[in-house]
Amino acid sequence: MTATKELNTWIFSPKLNTKAKLRFFCFPYAGGGTSLFRDWVNGLPSDVEVCQVLLPGHDTRIKEKPFSHLITLIETMVPSLLPYLDMPFVFYGHSMGALLCFEAARRLRKQHNLEPKHLFVSGSRAPQTPCFLKPTHHLPDNLFIDEINKRYKAIPKEILNNQEIMQLFLPVLKADFSIIETYEYTPDLPLNCSISAFGGLQDEMVNIEDIAAWEDQTSGKFTLQMIEGGHFFINHKKQEILKAISEQLVETLTI
Repeated sequence: MTATKELNTWIFSPKLNTKAKLRFFCFPYAGGGTSLFRDWVNGLPSDVEVCQVLLPGHDTRIKEKPFSHLITLIETMVPSLLPYLDMPFVFYGHSMGALLCFEAARRLRKQHNLEPKHLFVSGSRAPQTPCFLKPTHHLPDNLFIDEINKRYKAIPKEILNNQEIMQLFLPVLKADFSIIETYEYTPDLPLNCSISAFGGLQDEMVNIEDIAAWEDQTSGKFTLQMIEGGHFFINHKKQEILKAISEQLVETLTI
């Protein structure tokens, strides 16, 4: 069943745009929420409407059980995107979000003959490239936290030291890592839409070769841009990313 816009818990638009010619969907990284893209609307062209994808267990959906496997998440999520696809649209995702928007694009093509006009991915190896990191989602909480902090240095101390917040946050983060770590790539035809990939020059988790491999997932135009910063460069180089995306969107809107 397709959700209507009025009853849709999957999509949040921080600023409705009646003059929009294109919708820009943002997919969060593991443990991330709407705060990641809160003010992106101010850095994109005026005829673009930003739509943030809200995952169960995150933000306002914190009381809902998070998904732990990508296929079931995509199967459930995609019908809720359909009411918003009544105009040209593009997808953007960082890290886990890149994987989500890629598989959502493939599902839309297969089941609804729809594709985004452009796919923007950042901080993510191409889905067909193997990951040699040991899984973490099954570890006891303390070992899981230690390993994630060692790899990504991403959990703020104020959260780590707040037991109440950690009790809410950990199950969601573990579920998100389960999505990433249990993912199995299935070969298929490349997407027709262009793909723009962004990587962090100091990212120790994803190297430039793995990001460049996204080129194999499109029969259209591919661009790669490396940006100063580690895995979460999205948090510190927002303006640089938005500038590059905006240039591509202007080109998309004029085609």
